[in-house]
Amino acid sequence: MLNPKPGEIWLVRFPFSDLTSTKVRPALVLATHRQDVIIIGIFSKVPPGIPEKTWVLIDDRQSYFIQTGLAKTSILRAEKIATAHQSTFQRQLGTIPNELRLKITIALQQALNL
Repeated sequence: MLNPKPGEIWLVRFPFSDLTSTKVRPALVLATHRQDVIIIGIFSKVPPGIPEKTWVLIDDRQSYFIQTGLAKTSILRAEKIATAHQSTFQRQLGTIPNELRLKITIALQQALNL
């Protein structure tokens, strides 16, 4: 049985917002509750221009990037929160670097209007 922990980045069958389908993508584990896991989606398509307040850039030019296990620069989109069963997890990629934790917390606060 897989055991994802907060702060880890995993490949997960992530649900679309309309719940019609899923796509395997990286996700950050926020919390675990028995076999359910709260996750945030990470997306490899980085749009040009000024990012949203709820987005955190994970830049492959930074020294911390190797720790993430991601293949290329990506965006963590804090508004893309889901709860997924552990059975949807495929494998761990890496962990979120300490350098990004405060940025993610701020993005989550923006996404949840806290």
